Amino acid sequence: MYNGRHMRLGLCCTFREEQISFKSRQATYLKKFPEKERLSLISTTVLHNATALMQALEFCEENSIGSFRINSKFLPLKAHPELGYRLEELPDILLISELLDTARLFRHTRNIRLTFHPDQFILLSSPRDDVTESSIADLEYHAELAELLGADVITIHGGGAYGDPVSSLARLEKNADRLSQSVRERITLENDDRVYTPEQLLSTCSKLSIPLVYDVHHHRCLKDSLSIDEATAAARTTWDREPLFHLSSPKDGWAARDTKKHHDYIDAGDVPAAWQGFEVTVEVEAKAKELAVRQLRYDLIEKRNAA
Repeated sequence: MYNGRHMRLGLCCTFREEQISFKSRQATYLKKFPEKERLSLISTTVLHNATALMQALEFCEENSIGSFRINSKFLPLKAHPELGYRLEELPDILLISELLDTARLFRHTRNIRLTFHPDQFILLSSPRDDVTESSIADLEYHAELAELLGADVITIHGGGAYGDPVSSLARLEKNADRLSQSVRERITLENDDRVYTPEQLLSTCSKLSIPLVYDVHHHRCLKDSLSIDEATAAARTTWDREPLFHLSSPKDGWAARDTKKHHDYIDAGDVPAAWQGFEVTVEVEAKAKELAVRQLRYDLIEKRNAA
């Protein structure tokens, strides 16, 4: 169980070696079936995912991992404009609900944080109404599942600049007013490595009273006038609960031409000194998944305690 005395390390979505997997469904395939059969196929997939989530949470408890990011396709095609459905329509809903209730209680009693990070096409800054509409529907789906499981973070990016980053963020701020309270109390913004820096997003976070998920790798790739210490301090002030940050290391090192690609593991030297001394969730965005989290935990905590 995560005990709150150390940095809470988070595992993201999938596993490298553990036999724990989540499934999805493709719209093109499901369109071939009549509604009853289609709902049955989706129900079987959701039941599998609910079972896998319990396995993932048990793994996190056994390995002192304090946070787990749930794959956004947990409820396949839930917000699809043609194939969307209500949970009550699924044939296995009673068993699914029982598993979700068990997962919620387990994560609460073991102090395991649950989060979401919707796909990159979820945008509130797009000039296209259809993109905005589908994005809002997807965020509402995430909030519905978050309510059921007790997840407290739904992270999105600022999106594209569309030739005018100021106007794009203004659109994001305007569209945020269209979100339900359930989404608004969970939604967060993350700085990226191509368009929006922490400095640019902090103003929007302040206006909307939503937290900034500080990604230090992105900040190192796309710098602004803030130092890492300053960005860390500023991001912390946006949170009314335990902050959540992102961490990764460059695949080919910081001297490489392209530093954006993620390494399989985390170089412990990439953990900012400013992240020590306060409770914080750090989601480990590394391709080796649970192996990377385990190694980083050893480097930061166990090796130090053994010295």
